[in-house]
Amino acid sequence: MIIKNILITGASSGIGEALALHYAKLPQTENLFLCARNSERLEAVKKACQKQGSAKIHTKILDITDKTAVENWINEAEKTAYLNLVFANAGVATLEETPQNIFNTFNTNVMGVINTVTPVVELYKKRQDTNKIIAITASIAGYHGLPTCPSYSASKACVKAYGEALRLSLLPHNIQVNTICPGFVRSRITDKNTCPMPFFMEAAPAAALIANRIEKNIGLISFPFPMRFASWFISILPNFLSDLIYKHLPNKA
Repeated sequence: MIIKNILITGASSGIGEALALHYAKLPQTENLFLCARNSERLEAVKKACQKQGSAKIHTKILDITDKTAVENWINEAEKTAYLNLVFANAGVATLEETPQNIFNTFNTNVMGVINTVTPVVELYKKRQDTNKIIAITASIAGYHGLPTCPSYSASKACVKAYGEALRLSLLPHNIQVNTICPGFVRSRITDKNTCPMPFFMEAAPAAALIANRIEKNIGLISFPFPMRFASWFISILPNFLSDLIYKHLPNKA
């Protein structure tokens, strides 16, 4: 698998930024297509990537909830260079569970992923090559509904299931799908957390781990292992037991 041209949504911070910097330093990378909503942060990421290697860095100020704008950007990128790897990565935290924040969470974390993945799938289906990868960022929070962040965990559960289903659905078209479920990784989201964050990771090693497992075509990239195991185990418990555990979780501010 030769990965030369990579597109990343939500590339101005956190895992998206770290992935951009990781691929920018690889000698085989030819084009990086990066989008975000904040122009200042995205420009800073572009400059940092340009210092890493010789890849061409293409940036776009974009709201991934805008279906038409996302589709147009992806089509433009594909015309510039055949995309090999697309990260549907952009996401938001809900913070306070107000009606506006709840709608924004699902619009960004779910519809934003669909707005990204759908046009990519249509482009990939037209191509006969095998260098076609989609990576969807979910979360370990998507293993079970969490009372401390109901909307966020539900939105990530949705895209986790979507990615896992697409993996086999798109296999006949030689399209590789990987679903990413990180634990606590440094980002603008975790910077706002006041609750305990066990097994906290910096973004750079998390990005390197993700890239390595995509190259190995690991379908569900979930880490760190202790959190993955604990989340999975609680998700299979009877409700009265999982309820008992979750009642004792600290609240998120």
